[in-house]
Amino acid sequence: MIIGSHVIVFSGDPDADRAFFADVLGHPHVDAGGGWLIFKLPPAELAVHQSDGPTGHELYFMCDDLEATRGDLQAKGVEFTQDISEERWGRLTRFRLPGGGEVGIYEPRHPLAIDL
Repeated sequence: MIIGSHVIVFSGDPDADRAFFADVLGHPHVDAGGGWLIFKLPPAELAVHQSDGPTGHELYFMCDDLEATRGDLQAKGVEFTQDISEERWGRLTRFRLPGGGEVGIYEPRHPLAIDL
């Protein structure tokens, strides 16, 4: 029986990104050994999108107030890489991880599967 999901973020600087998830985003975590941190994430949803080319995966966080969340994260030094855009399914922006990757964050307008 499936008991959960495990998300992997590949990074050019894993130690910096682990510190970011722990210290800036405040995600609780366990040490799986040797400083290898595994983070608890908020409830999650999964969507499957059409791709006509190579496939990949992306990580997005959801929030209930994108302006407030962005302000809180900017106050902690988080760099946002795009302005907030209005999409039919919600409001979206992205921020940079210390290791160079980017993570999306959005305020959904659609019904939430996490509420099921």
